[in-house]
Amino acid sequence: MVQLANLDLNLLIPLDALLRERSVTRAAAAMGLSQPALSASLARLRRHFGDELLTRVGNSYELTPLAVALRRRVGVALAGAEQVFASEPVFDPAVSRRTFTLLGSDYPMAVLGRPLAAILVEQAPGVRLRFQHHTATVVESAGEALRDIDGILLPHGFLSELPYLDLFEDTWMCLVAADNPTVGEALTMADLAALPWVLTYNSPAAFTPADRQLKMLGIEPRVQVVVESFLALPFYIAGTDRIGLVQGHLARELVRSGDVRALPCPYDVVPLVEALWWHPVHEHDPEHVWFRDVLAQASARII
Repeated sequence: MVQLANLDLNLLIPLDALLRERSVTRAAAAMGLSQPALSASLARLRRHFGDELLTRVGNSYELTPLAVALRRRVGVALAGAEQVFASEPVFDPAVSRRTFTLLGSDYPMAVLGRPLAAILVEQAPGVRLRFQHHTATVVESAGEALRDIDGILLPHGFLSELPYLDLFEDTWMCLVAADNPTVGEALTMADLAALPWVLTYNSPAAFTPADRQLKMLGIEPRVQVVVESFLALPFYIAGTDRIGLVQGHLARELVRSGDVRALPCPYDVVPLVEALWWHPVHEHDPEHVWFRDVLAQASARII
């Protein structure tokens, strides 16, 4: 086991810059250091890891396999260190400079965006929020991934055995082009079987519950497009005979352009319950407890 007392943790910052910039010159400029100073740090890092980290290929540098593996770990380590040294004996959101990081799809980002931004302006103008897209890999290993971030926004059905807070309920709607001549005032199950589809996510670990339910009813969507974005759906549906599934809260925003219509699903679709999930290590953190309450407040403001 590596002994932290024997390490110079100051090397994390130049390591992060070097892996991000893939150049001693650019990394030195980004850090405001001289090139010789950063070259010295790189030499120490190479001795520690027993690896070149950056190798010259033609006129540029490439990361070694170890360096590629280190990129995410270094970011996580720096974020964790920032949280440790930003901790305060008494948390006061009005003066806090904390950054909260959430993972999720663009659906909760969009739906929560306006009310969440308003609450932060009211209660914690210095707090920063970072939204990042989740991946199937993160969802599959959420127990480990959530150690280093504040939470992931996911509906029930993907995670278990982790603490969570239910935020809001929603339903599923079918999205079709406004000028789709095949669809009238309502959809039928025959329409769902016959029309081509745009699916959001389509893998064993990444799917929409309404799509999974449709398949259980014996209808296998005829997929023409797969896109990992709910906000992009109208661009792949407008002017075509395609159909897609979207959450009700988001559907109200997507139809404003007039290019698409939202219609009720012609089957008894299971409601969606969006939740915040986090690692138990955050359970009693005063800052995290406050942030969970802020998300609950924002969810209550969703119209």
